[in-house]
Amino acid sequence: MSALRLSVLLFAGAALSACASGPPRAPELSRAEAARTPTELWAADVRPQPEEIRLAVHAQGMSSTQQDALARFAGDWRLGAGGPITLRAPVGGPDAATVSRAAEGARAVLASYGAEVRIQGYEANGDPRAPLIVAREGYAVSIPRCGESWDNISRSASNHVQSQFGCAVTANMAAQIANPADLLGPAAIDPADAQRRDVALGKYRKGEVTASAADSQARGTVSQVVN
Repeated sequence: MSALRLSVLLFAGAALSACASGPPRAPELSRAEAARTPTELWAADVRPQPEEIRLAVHAQGMSSTQQDALARFAGDWRLGAGGPITLRAPVGGPDAATVSRAAEGARAVLASYGAEVRIQGYEANGDPRAPLIVAREGYAVSIPRCGESWDNISRSASNHVQSQFGCAVTANMAAQIANPADLLGPAAIDPADAQRRDVALGKYRKGEVTASAADSQARGTVSQVVN
């Protein structure tokens, strides 16, 4: 009877240990095995990378260097995905009136480029040199390193794609793209001009010409100068 009980306990313990261990883990796939198509062997990796600049608060207002920095920041914003820009002003640090003038000056510069600016405050903890922080959401793309390992391209008994297939193309594209966010999806399309559409349809129904009037300056003809 004791032997029977012992065998039952051993069987139950083996079953429990099997349940605890779970199914065997699948082996990790290589880059080539994980890719759905050969062109995905070296897909560009786009990741969020916020961009910000810090501006010192001056009693005399914004310096020319700060205005140039904001102009470059706004230029990058226009080339990028756009979106709101956050301007964080220190609270409890520099003089409040000076901070307010500096924040308004920075906001005016950015707004002149068409940017939507959100002003927020942050705790400066009494630091008299706490800066203005201008930030926006951005993206960066990692450039793959090609040529670290080459297969023998003179023979391919398995007829598989070579490990470096497409790496150079992806690296060149990642190095040249102006806005990495374009790799995540297409840019937003502006709404259609309903007023122009109604005018064109109205002329079409009347049998009139729907094209815009020709501009003589856009014909490219050489002007004749009368001496």
